[in-house]
Amino acid sequence: MHVSLWKKPALAAVAVVTAFAVSACGVTSGASEAPKQANALELLASDLKGSLQKAVEVTDETDSVTVTMTGTMGGQKVSMQGFLDLGDPARAEMKMTNADGTTAVVRMIDAVFYVEMPAEKRAGLGGKRWMKMDLSGLSETAGTSFSKQFEDADPVKQVKTLLALEGTTVVGQETVNGVPTVHYTVTTPVATYLKQIDAMRRESTEETLAAQGVKELTIDLWVDEQYRPRRAGLLMGKMGDLVIDYTDYGKAVTIETPPAAETADFAEMLKGLQGLTTT
Repeated sequence: MHVSLWKKPALAAVAVVTAFAVSACGVTSGASEAPKQANALELLASDLKGSLQKAVEVTDETDSVTVTMTGTMGGQKVSMQGFLDLGDPARAEMKMTNADGTTAVVRMIDAVFYVEMPAEKRAGLGGKRWMKMDLSGLSETAGTSFSKQFEDADPVKQVKTLLALEGTTVVGQETVNGVPTVHYTVTTPVATYLKQIDAMRRESTEETLAAQGVKELTIDLWVDEQYRPRRAGLLMGKMGDLVIDYTDYGKAVTIETPPAAETADFAEMLKGLQGLTTT
């Protein structure tokens, strides 16, 4: 489970997965039996690399998807529900449930985040509803921490990561949310995993994993008959685990930038605080 956080160019070459014929072994009433075609699930299990490459191609053409993310991170429960608009720029809207049960709506427009502030806290922002956080204006550590969960939700990234790692195996056919899928898994050393993530956040991720004593990560992916991810899983030792479910591929979504009149700029607020400390 990189600066475009979401969409990246599709792989330069995509293997063509074709059905294979099984020769008839007998004759009935003087006519040969029709060749048996392998279904998509059989191909997903038998042609691992080719199927994952096709999954990259198919998923990269997807306009949108609904996402549900659950798990734990650093001892805290993680819960997010929302949808991704995978156009250009990439957009997302997620409802995040905090450890205390409170919720917050977060929108992402390319590299800019907008956090909906609780009504009781808006007075300190001049009554404004949204807090704008431009990651390019934050420190690398802060930007990395805030954006990681959104980046991990990208289904294209999930497939590309699995495809790039050696040792991926097929667990078997499983049903996810009522949809038949093929389950893939791989366990990889931290050093190998780090090569697959954006260089901008590699160092901070390595430090975090090392501090938690994580030596290896297990990545799981469930792909359906249309070559679309239906579930992704990431196990990071005692540091945490995440499960991401994907539904409603291609459903029309609208994610708009909040009006400027209703938005407070976090970077401008920091400048104001710095000005106060230097006077």
